[in-house]
Amino acid sequence: MTPRSLEALRARRDAGGKLLVPYLMGGMSEDWVDALQAVVAAGADAVEVGIPFSDPMMDGPVIQEASVRALDRGATPHQIVDDLATAAVGVPVAVMTYYNIVFRAGHRRMARSLSAAGVGGAIVPDLPLEEVGPWAAEADDAGVATVLLVAPSTPPDRVPRVCARSRGFVYAVARMGVTGERPTLGADAVEVVARIRGATDLPVCVGVGVSTPAQAAAVCEVADGVVVGSALVRRLLEGGGPDAAGEFVGNLRSALDGG
Repeated sequence: MTPRSLEALRARRDAGGKLLVPYLMGGMSEDWVDALQAVVAAGADAVEVGIPFSDPMMDGPVIQEASVRALDRGATPHQIVDDLATAAVGVPVAVMTYYNIVFRAGHRRMARSLSAAGVGGAIVPDLPLEEVGPWAAEADDAGVATVLLVAPSTPPDRVPRVCARSRGFVYAVARMGVTGERPTLGADAVEVVARIRGATDLPVCVGVGVSTPAQAAAVCEVADGVVVGSALVRRLLEGGGPDAAGEFVGNLRSALDGG
């Protein structure tokens, strides 16, 4: 299977669209693939799929709970990738994982298994720029985009180097701290996007804290798109199922499109 390239996001951006990237935790429920398909049908431009891990350092309580549920169900990285290989998903998929999983699988094996499953990107937030080279080289060779993050704390002279190594898009972290819903986002997101804009022509998608359609629309006044995770995953944890996931993402899509 050919990876569904994240380059589709650049084309969508260049055509004037705002990018919507929902996050789901792989394996968190029996119907998680149905939820994945529902958010795509509701207007997602790409989907970020978390691979459950026992020590998710970047994730707040909602995503942690989803990871625990997935692990309790016996979910494994191999199983999540196999599910993605057979899922009818017509948009690019990027997995979000931690380096321990990549290291244990082996760079080449991990990159090629993602590629074979049609996965177009990988986000490995605990793998720093100075150490990303061996993994990123294998990922590049397999056609899997390594998406890197720029945070409010990223030094200005480091931003161009992060952007130069990132593929697909640059993930702008809206605020310091772990993932989770926030009542407001503050000025950090705007400042981070501005710093990235000066360093790359890649699409810039803002995540970590974007929780409502109104916040998504406000962020996209300066950014190319948004990544929305905790607010969506919470609905699934509360038993909403694929229908609730699709409804929420549809509301996000409408807000981004000016509806």
